[in-house]
Amino acid sequence: MKKSFSYILVVLVAVSFASCKVEDPFVDRVVAPVLVDIVGAAFGAPISAEPTVSYPTTGSVTLTARLLELDKTNILDHTKGIDSIPVANIPMKITLRSGASLGEVTSNAQGVVSLEKTWAELGYLPQRQGPW
Repeated sequence: MKKSFSYILVVLVAVSFASCKVEDPFVDRVVAPVLVDIVGAAFGAPISAEPTVSYPTTGSVTLTARLLELDKTNILDHTKGIDSIPVANIPMKITLRSGASLGEVTSNAQGVVSLEKTWAELGYLPQRQGPW
């Protein structure tokens, strides 16, 4: 009896460890049928780290991304393989991590979405230069 209780306890502990899920530290992941490729970011940035893009410190900022879906038509043909094709007419709401909305955009025929904002609209005010 004592031996079977030990086996049951070991199985329950193993099942409880197997059910643990590691959360992504960068963003809340939601299953999406499309790939969002941030234009100007390093390849693989949405998967491996936060995508970073350099912008000029004056004027406006244009946030641009491409929306792609996988075309699996030739998945069994090793000479062609899977291809990424642009997705048109996908509405998106772009928000900051704080939840503040920057705007809503819809992808064009090439699967590109763009949003142009000034630094002030993004919450960054220019710093004064020169003598005070």
